[in-house]
Parts: sequence; C-alpha cells; structure tokens
Amino acid sequence: MLVLDDLDRGLVHALHVNGRAPFTLVAEVLGCSVQTVVRRYRRLHAQAGLRVVALPDPRSSGTHQWFVRLTAATRAAHDIALALARRPDTSWVRLASGGTEIVAVIRTTPAGPDAHALLLRDVPRTAGITAVSAHYLLHTYLGGPSAWRGRVDALDSEQQTRLRAEGVSGAGTGAATGAPAHLLTDADRLLLEALRDDARASYADLAAATGSTASTVTRRLAELRARGALFFDVDVDPALLGATVSALLWMQVAPAHLDEVAHALAAHEELAMVVATTGPTNLVAQALCRDTEELHRYLTRKVAWSTIDRIETAPVLRTYKAAATLRSGWG
Repeated sequence: MLVLDDLDRGLVHALHVNGRAPFTLVAEVLGCSVQTVVRRYRRLHAQAGLRVVALPDPRSSGTHQWFVRLTAATRAAHDIALALARRPDTSWVRLASGGTEIVAVIRTTPAGPDAHALLLRDVPRTAGITAVSAHYLLHTYLGGPSAWRGRVDALDSEQQTRLRAEGVSGAGTGAATGAPAHLLTDADRLLLEALRDDARASYADLAAATGSTASTVTRRLAELRARGALFFDVDVDPALLGATVSALLWMQVAPAHLDEVAHALAAHEELAMVVATTGPTNLVAQALCRDTEELHRYLTRKVAWSTIDRIETAPVLRTYKAAATLRSGWG
C-alpha cells in the first residue's frame, strides 16, 4: 500500500486550500522543485485516487440534498451501490452495516415532473431493495468546503495564507451565512460540468469544453469562487492518511440542543462530516479513526453526552463514490 510522507500530505493540504494553485506556487510553499510536486501529484492521482473536484453550493445550484439509506439483500447491495455511484445526481455512496445498507447523497430539483424521480420511482422499483428512508439535509456544520482535519494538518498558517493569496478572496469558504445565493446560469453549469472530473483543467481546456474563451472562463470562474457559488474539494482515500476505520453516526438530539451539539461535534478532529437532517435521527456524522480502539474511545469518552438521546453506529465497509468521482476499481 502506498505510504504518504510529509511532502505528500503537504500537497494534499495545499490543494484543499487552493485547488487550482499553480504547481510553481505549491512547490515554493512546500520548499521543493516544481518537478517534484508534479511527479508527486501524478503518483497520488494514479495510485491514491487523488482528485480535485469543483462542487456547486446547493443554494446556488437550486438543488436539494437527501441522505438516503437503502437496505438491500447482500447479493444485490454491490450492484445497487455501483449503479447509484454511476449516476450524475449522486455523491458519497457507501456500503455500511455488514454489507446490507447503502448510504448515498442524492441531489434533486425542487420542482418539475421528474424532480424526485430517483426517490419516488427509480429506487423503490429496484429489485433487491427491502427498505428506503430519505433524510432531507438541512444544514452542514462540517464537510463540503470545510475538510476533515486529518488531511489539512500539514501546512502552517503562513503557508496557507500564501496559497490563498493566489486564489480568490473568499474562495472555498462557501456563501456567507444569510447572504443571498448566486443562482447558476446555464453557462455556469456547463463550466461546472467541465470541472467535475478535474478541477485543475487548464483554462484553454475549459474554454474548449464550454465553447467559450480562456479569458471568459478565467473571469467567470473567479467570480463564482468569490461569490461562494462553488468550492473545490479533494478526493483521496482516508486510509492513506492513517484513518483505516470509518463509521456513520446517526444521532437523535432534542431540537433545543441540536445546534449546540452540532457545533461541538464539528470541532472534533475524529469527524469528517456533521450535518443536520430531517427524520428520527436528526444529526449525522462521519467518524474517521486509526483503528477500532480509537473509534471506541471516541464514542465512549467524547460523544457520550446527556444531550444526545440516541446514537446508532454504522461501520462503513466500502466507498464507491466520494465527493464526485467513482473510486478506482468501481468505474
């Protein structure tokens, strides 16, 4: 298995800070040659599944996000998960709970004849699925533009500032809370589609893919980043960063304490995601730990609060799709 050293971790962190930072700048910040950075990036891309992807802010894209839990027969679970992962309207497809539960994030449009076709028609009719529950994603406390600390702990504040200086003010932070969303145009959606598989594509390639010019693409991308209409995420296998155990935590919290508990959890270094949802379990988190013993310590010493009424732990067995890309071997 590939082992990441300090330079690799620094590169991963740098790409999260500024997903389109030139390799010349990354090399300067990391204190090595450009050739070394390019070689490391290509190796991580080929062997570790490293991808920089561009994702729209849900408010700007005008979509709703749902956490969907599917219970399936063991013999059918793999094929169902793979089919979901191949859809453009899904992300974050996992197999959990002994191989009988599939968890996915599904994006839907709020209106129209096919607005919820996947939830209301396609999934229920799929052979092998025995139960379905859908949880509307209300608010993200950790995740999306804010990364798991296990992959953003390599650079100091000065290095991060140098990387951000070459980006766009406000880029990667998402739209400001309470600020009106910038709704994407058809041209913006075309640009995002071109960025989905490789957010580091050159401006010339983006111009060719969108039928525009490099100068227009450059200006428009800068505007979208500044307005928080999109952000860059970094896909990389957490196991390569030392997190070999992953689990989903489905929690039931009294509404009066939900915001307080969620903010506290979002500060935990063991968690990569904390979101509020509808449903009987109204707070969902993803834990990433070194091993089962660390997960046990986390659950018994840091999460055992009186304000959490109930918690269900579902180990993640396999990841088919991360932020936007199929994991290697499932394409």
